[in-house]
Amino acid sequence: MCLSIPSQVIALHEDEQAVTVDTMGVKRKVSSHLMADALEIGDYVLIHIGFVMNKIDKADAMESLALYREIVEKLEQEQQES
Repeated sequence: MCLSIPSQVIALHEDEQAVTVDTMGVKRKVSSHLMADALEIGDYVLIHIGFVMNKIDKADAMESLALYREIVEKLEQEQQES
């Protein structure tokens, strides 16, 4: 199973058909070859194996990111308790 964390586009590399995204503080360049629609800085996307698969609504992205942060916090808390 693959969990795709919403990532925000922070830079465009049109000459390479790629974008740089920020995924919960981690920045990396990914391919946008599979996207039919143009991407813009600030868009939220889902990535699979280094490719942007689709663009998602900002509200949905924010909700998902809040849930991921909650999961991370609980895991960190459990680690500290053990």
